[in-house]
Amino acid sequence: MRKVLVIHGPNLNLLGEREPNVYGSTTLEEINQALQEQAKKSDVELKVFQSNHEGELVESIQNARHWADVIIINPAAYTHTSIAIRDALSAIAVPTIEVHLSNIHARENFRQASHVSPVSVGQVVGFGKNSYLLALQAATLIPLSGSKK
Repeated sequence: MRKVLVIHGPNLNLLGEREPNVYGSTTLEEINQALQEQAKKSDVELKVFQSNHEGELVESIQNARHWADVIIINPAAYTHTSIAIRDALSAIAVPTIEVHLSNIHARENFRQASHVSPVSVGQVVGFGKNSYLLALQAATLIPLSGSKK
């Protein structure tokens, strides 16, 4: 059974009410429920974590190094600002998929640069809730090397 950690960054707890014209009307709870349903069908053990605090996100990444086979992360605004999150992902041997609900490459200039992409195996953007579901599907296809301690 593949083990996948999904990390949601800052302000994603407000999905469904925050800028629905950009992020849609789906709530974070609905996204997590859809992920859990897909995980069951795909023989994936899924853990989900959300925080508005950079240090908690870094600790979640570090703590995953001995458990997770793959990390799916939506760093939200930290995508464009956090070297700490980038370095945490780089420091562990867990393949990472970067996810965004909106197409960050078609938005404001400052949103188009990602510190996470260079240390990720891939990126899924612009498909709303389905960005997460596509990333979970991809997580089942990534060849894994080594074993967790």
